[in-house]
Amino acid sequence: MSLAVINPRTGEADYVIEPVDGATIAALTKQLRAAQPGWAAQTPEGRGDALRKLADAMGRHRDALIAALTADTGRAAISVIEVDAMTRTFIRWADTAPGIIAAATVADRQTGIPTITTTTRLVPYQLIGAISPWNFPLTLALIDAIPALAAGSAVIIKPSEITPRFIRPLMAAIAEVPEVAAVLTLIEGDGATGAALVDHVDFIAFTGSVATGRKVGEAAARAFIPASLELGGKDPMLVLASADPVKAAETALRASVLNTGQACQSIERVYVARAIAGPFLAALVEQAQAARLNYPDVHQGDIGPFIFARQAEIVQSQIDDAVAKGARVLAGGQVETLGGGKYLRPTVLVNVTPDMAIMEEETFGPVIPVTVFDTVDEAIAHANSGIFGLSAAVLAGTTQEAEAVAVRLNAGGVSINDGSLTGLVWEAEKSSFGKSGLGPSRMGESGLLRFFRRQALIRQSGSALPLAAYSEEALGG
Repeated sequence: MSLAVINPRTGEADYVIEPVDGATIAALTKQLRAAQPGWAAQTPEGRGDALRKLADAMGRHRDALIAALTADTGRAAISVIEVDAMTRTFIRWADTAPGIIAAATVADRQTGIPTITTTTRLVPYQLIGAISPWNFPLTLALIDAIPALAAGSAVIIKPSEITPRFIRPLMAAIAEVPEVAAVLTLIEGDGATGAALVDHVDFIAFTGSVATGRKVGEAAARAFIPASLELGGKDPMLVLASADPVKAAETALRASVLNTGQACQSIERVYVARAIAGPFLAALVEQAQAARLNYPDVHQGDIGPFIFARQAEIVQSQIDDAVAKGARVLAGGQVETLGGGKYLRPTVLVNVTPDMAIMEEETFGPVIPVTVFDTVDEAIAHANSGIFGLSAAVLAGTTQEAEAVAVRLNAGGVSINDGSLTGLVWEAEKSSFGKSGLGPSRMGESGLLRFFRRQALIRQSGSALPLAAYSEEALGG
């Protein structure tokens, strides 16, 4: 059955996808599995050359990819960043994968038994399934797929049905590189499609909400395959008394509302020292009110529409709940419908309390709840509350002071004197704490090595022992 796709700027259904059925998934995965041994048999350098060819092909389809992503998300500049960044990511993994693989391969190691040596080989999982969300459609579709391909795996990707327009131009680019096209494909579909995919792959990489991630993890456990789950966050920012309040406000605003706050690493809670709370809030409100909606011209403004209209309803309900429980709105606060799209100006809330949904649940919108603290211990306790532990931020007068606080936070990645750096830095390996995820880091060397199993070759250069060597008499039993 066809699925209509809504344009986030117009609110109209102007695109259609055809979800694939189970039989199609089975046929596609069979083809990918048939091609994978040849792909894996290439040297890492050979696979890297093919990935560079795909980067070149993406360059030839750059305009079509940008146009599709702009229609998918209602934003233009970040769509350009996505396409260019992922093109570079193909090249980065092509350049770095051979060295990482060589360093992780252990050859001819002597054991504690003089006649026995071992070699550890890296054997890629044959077929990786990736299920990606709607907030960064291209980036999160490829972030797992590219290193998996570099490892020698075949990959099948099911992007979100909310933002599927980029699939067709990306597939056109992939088709120009036959050696990659044999081991990489994308499929259209909804949640049911993603659920069906789990039963046909050897490893599932999922990015999305905790609720859906739990379902994927349970399905993976039933299928007896590993799952890499990158889930939600409720990221705190601590602004210490030594921080410059105006600069801190600028950083907090950007880290909270960039991409309309639709990023898992967005700052969603701010804790500010009482000594600078006044000037910090004054600057934050002033800057929030100065931010421009990205309407009517997609190429102008700071805050785009909600990509998924249902998300606007969720965010508004959280704001309304906070106000009903005593919170005060200093800026923004009301979702607006403009040209059929749903927009929210940067929203600053004070007098927030831990029992409010805005402080407990992931918001995924341009909302900044601010809490004033008296002691650093108090701020750390607040920051470490809740079920999430994706990332966090600390702003202070010196990096040393900020880092001393950062190491006490229950978060996988902590930005020091900045915010949301985990979305910019690929080299830093990090775990997801709490219910923000499971599995090895998708950053750093682990981003590649997680797609390998280890095979030990154990060599006996002497004489293999007979059963008699283990008899009661021989062992002195």
